[in-house]
Amino acid sequence: MVKSNIKMNPGKLTEFIRILVPEAEEEAVKIEGMEDDEKCTVITSNGKKTVEFSYEKISDSFDDQLDVMARISLLKLYDKDYKWGSLIGVRPTKIVHKFFDSGFNLHYIESILTDFYQVSREKAELLIEIAKRELKYMENRTIGIYIGIAYCPSRCSYCSFPSYLKEGKYLERFEEYYNTLLYEIREIGKLVKELGLEVNTIYVGGGTPSILSKEEMEKMLRVINQNYDIGKLKEFSYELGRIDTIDEEKLEVLKNWNVDRISINPQTFNMKTLKEVNRYHDQEKFDRIFNEAKRMGFIVNMDLILGLPGETTDDILYTLQKAGTYNMDNLTIHNLAIKKTSGLNKDNYLLAKNLNYKKIYGNIYKITREKGLYPYYMYRQKNSFEWGENIGYSLQDKESVYNIETIEENKTIIGIGAGAVTKLITGDIRNRTIERLINPKDPLMWIDELEERLKKKKERIREAVNGR
Repeated sequence: MVKSNIKMNPGKLTEFIRILVPEAEEEAVKIEGMEDDEKCTVITSNGKKTVEFSYEKISDSFDDQLDVMARISLLKLYDKDYKWGSLIGVRPTKIVHKFFDSGFNLHYIESILTDFYQVSREKAELLIEIAKRELKYMENRTIGIYIGIAYCPSRCSYCSFPSYLKEGKYLERFEEYYNTLLYEIREIGKLVKELGLEVNTIYVGGGTPSILSKEEMEKMLRVINQNYDIGKLKEFSYELGRIDTIDEEKLEVLKNWNVDRISINPQTFNMKTLKEVNRYHDQEKFDRIFNEAKRMGFIVNMDLILGLPGETTDDILYTLQKAGTYNMDNLTIHNLAIKKTSGLNKDNYLLAKNLNYKKIYGNIYKITREKGLYPYYMYRQKNSFEWGENIGYSLQDKESVYNIETIEENKTIIGIGAGAVTKLITGDIRNRTIERLINPKDPLMWIDELEERLKKKKERIREAVNGR
């Protein structure tokens, strides 16, 4: 039980204690805060030990500095030393961008991260490096479009994204689903033109967007090209993901309709693991498709997941070594997280505890630097506090603008399709408002409710654009 004279966010405090200082749940802790014109001070005690934490006032816009310091003081009270210090949020680079916006120099920002937030120098340098690379893409004059395909050929056991199999009632109504998707694409295109919005990124994700037949893919891409100003796009991305849904003809279709970025994602190069997680892979076909995509001039991303069921440190090192043999433009490294709706969670799977992450990340650093790939965006898994960061690496000027926009939440992205989320972003970086308009995940529910939901979504977008 924590008692304090500081006005604290109870939800944030509860989550912070649960994740980083569970010992405080069993004790009576008193936190006293005070401030003057120059500094803030927090004194924290559990009856056995008392710590005092003082820090200069960082910024006039940092109106909850005492609240943050109260949580940090708990780490000091219980002698906690984490690489990410007191940061448990999903998007830690947001903090760095706020300090950039305040005009702080890099040295001061690093000192705030290490001395105030208690972040290790290694992670502080990573945050600053990534935030610096993102700066040139941090505009909110344009918007993004996300189109979600909610079907997959099979469901990977670790997956929590909207992904339905083409069987039973979902197969029976698939044509209706597909035509409804085209309808929403057209309707949002009309709205974009009506409001004079400029689209700079289009991202087709899923699910598995390449589950569409060549003909279905071509028709959808034609509709996109006809209803959006493709000439003004910074990038047009299409997630291929699974090698069992890709062929050379589909690559030709993508190229003919102005897609310039694709993802081809093995997740791991260990066949035993892929079978374990219910994911098909054909290494020979993967190599053929990857090489053809590069020959055709696509910017190619590859996704890997660390910590898949049964994998050892050596298994992961093998995957990293194998990935290093490909000439990819982007490499995204994910850490496995057990999501509530995933098959692994339903099977009560526990994350591996014995992986040598120091060695793994040492190899990631070596391979990416050798290939000229540098970290350009990152996010952290919720509730992770040591090795939970997911990092995207890129060649210079090949960064995915959409990925940066999604993580930094600096501008509006309109979501289309079952499971897609529209984020309406208003205000500046220090006073930002994010409103989420969520499409139903179930494709059939989305079909049945689309007219009413789309009407409300369009009206809300109009109000936001017009400042109401």
